[in-house]
Amino acid sequence: MKRTCLGILITVLSCLSVFAQQKRPNVIIIYADDLGYGDVSCYGAKRINTPHIDQLAKKGLKFTNAHTTSSTCTPSRFSILTGVYAWRKKGTGIAPGNAALLIDTAQITLAKIFKQSGYMTSAIGKWHLGLGSKGGPDWNGEIKPGPQELGFDRSYIIPATLDRVPCVIVDNHRVENLDPKDPITVDYHQKTGDWATGKDHPELLTMKSSNGHDNTIINGIGRIGYMTGGKAALWDDYTLTEKLTTQAESFIAKNKANPFFMYFASPNIHVPRTPNKIFAGKSGMGPRGDVILEFDWSVGRIMRTLDSLGLTKNTIIVLSSDNGPVVDDGYQDEAQSLLGGHKPAGPLRGGKYSAFDGGTRVPFIVSWPSVIKRGTSDALISQVDLVRSFAGLLNKKLKTEQAYDSFDMLSQLLGKSANNRPYLIEDAAGLGIIADNWKYIEPNQGAVYDYSTKTELGNHKEPQLYDLSSDIGERRNLASQYPGKVKLLSQKLQQIKDEHGYHL
Repeated sequence: MKRTCLGILITVLSCLSVFAQQKRPNVIIIYADDLGYGDVSCYGAKRINTPHIDQLAKKGLKFTNAHTTSSTCTPSRFSILTGVYAWRKKGTGIAPGNAALLIDTAQITLAKIFKQSGYMTSAIGKWHLGLGSKGGPDWNGEIKPGPQELGFDRSYIIPATLDRVPCVIVDNHRVENLDPKDPITVDYHQKTGDWATGKDHPELLTMKSSNGHDNTIINGIGRIGYMTGGKAALWDDYTLTEKLTTQAESFIAKNKANPFFMYFASPNIHVPRTPNKIFAGKSGMGPRGDVILEFDWSVGRIMRTLDSLGLTKNTIIVLSSDNGPVVDDGYQDEAQSLLGGHKPAGPLRGGKYSAFDGGTRVPFIVSWPSVIKRGTSDALISQVDLVRSFAGLLNKKLKTEQAYDSFDMLSQLLGKSANNRPYLIEDAAGLGIIADNWKYIEPNQGAVYDYSTKTELGNHKEPQLYDLSSDIGERRNLASQYPGKVKLLSQKLQQIKDEHGYHL
């Protein structure tokens, strides 16, 4: 009798355990590339309509004061996955396409936190955090370490950016569709092989460069860096978003019965902007507007997949961007001339590459229909906070030396608190700090304006101080009027640098 009761008890406990596992939410991070604060209609865009992103915002929580850690891509991606500011580690600027893996495999990552909690994990889309050991990846062999050594069970990625070679997809540890008889060679210092370059053969280009994108021509587009070989493995620029979205849908479907975490890093809306034919010309704003529509469509596809599988109510979706917008970023695609009245950064000053808020304040939407009440949050939050926040959600305790720049902002993500994080660091050419709606940008001797991208970089040889509560556009430098505030924020910034090091 005792054995029978014990058996029943074990069965009941087992069922409860399975039930508890089923209740854990799925988590999807949808990470856009160069999408600005003013580029989507739920954040005020008038000339472009993004219905699927808007729908996500209507169902969830739209943050108005959420930031990336950097105004460029590689550093932001480093931080969102590790909980550590990239400026603390050497070599975390914009990475070349043949860089070695930038994240130490011993480091805690978002993927490891979910994997250790019983989740299936995947990284799909743009990576741009390096691959392989010192010396870079072996494109013709096993490419590791990479995402899988950082906690992702599945990875299906483009190594760097759309405008950088190699223009291939890495499926787990190998280049997809690579013909061993046509090995890949990549070099970022000198020409390799006999493939034509945009500089030497501009007549072969279908998209001309406006600045610097004149190395190896692939699919009629000049890229950054030199490549030869791997013809069968080259991606098709015009169908790449569809291909990556299909992979995301497949991962969701295969793991519908188990909790999963997916880091879906879309290559849109980065240059070269090559919209699928179903979006070409539809925005009235040229290719840049068209790929915003394409990105919104991709978001809609993922949402419909969740709906069809009955997963929507218990899936957390975080949608954001790696940095602010840039209009002309190296190709002549009429993005500037066709803007009309559209303001990619909305009311913010600057954009990608800039120390002003246009570089780091980005769209940030969190949806979990069964838990989060719809609304808007003005809480100051950073993407670097996702590591400790999700660790808190999963009752995963992190050591003090892990993800030390990340704050647990779970209550804010769930809409239960509107409290600001104590301070926020922004990284461009130098550093800035925000605290209590005051923003301080440390003196910097760098260029004030980037004429190639038409961006105010926010650098100045004198300190800058802005009251964001009344001057969201950072137009009035109040440093001379409030020297005490400048000193206080300068000291705080230095303290944060000293705590764990500053290596840029």
